[in-house]
Amino acid sequence: MVLLEKISNDILKLLGELESILKHANINDIATKTNMQHRTVKQIVGHLCDSASNNTHRIIHLQYQNSPLIFPDYANLGKNDLWIKLQAYNDYDWEDLQTLLKAVTKHVAHVIRNIDSSKLENEWISALNEHISLEAMIVDYPRHFKLHLDEIVDLLH
Repeated sequence: MVLLEKISNDILKLLGELESILKHANINDIATKTNMQHRTVKQIVGHLCDSASNNTHRIIHLQYQNSPLIFPDYANLGKNDLWIKLQAYNDYDWEDLQTLLKAVTKHVAHVIRNIDSSKLENEWISALNEHISLEAMIVDYPRHFKLHLDEIVDLLH
């Protein structure tokens, strides 16, 4: 399907942009400078890894389980900050963290490209009791990635 391929390609393009930025990042800034949410570059990158992982699980579950699906919501009610803390992303080896980001992001792009399009209207229910379709979730993924890419750019410049 054209939509799925476009979203997948958009994600890979954003990943390429971010990889280039991270490759030239000042090692002294990535774990010390913080944004308005008090996240460092390393923590934002870790959050993007969490997003890719959690969204991959949602995408898979939404293709074979009954809809609407109640699925653990890591992104709302402060859970994403807890994920960042519990995984100690600020202490993660920088090269390894970049490798992880590349792998999980490429994987979610691959999974999106291969979604059964007949399942795009399947929904999950967020912690905020919102019904979110698989299609809406994947359409939003590049926007979310770009938001955090922009935060990283702001922190590093």
